Amino acid sequence: MAETVKGPASYFPSIEKKYGRPITEWQDLIRSSPLTRHMELVTWLKTEHGLGHGHAGALVAHTLAETGGK
Repeated sequence: MAETVKGPASYFPSIEKKYGRPITEWQDLIRSSPLTRHMELVTWLKTEHGLGHGHAGALVAHTLAETGGK
């Protein structure tokens, strides 16, 4: 039986479907941004790339957690 994905990663299938880009591409964008703070990155994804707040927040939270805060 497969484990249920929880937390920010639970948004990933809907993010990929809605915006047409794989999660790794979004994470690469976040990592390459000169911005470092969570809300700065969320705002940037919303304004520059058209993501919704929840999707942007999930991507940023998961990416920053993987990279230890960038």
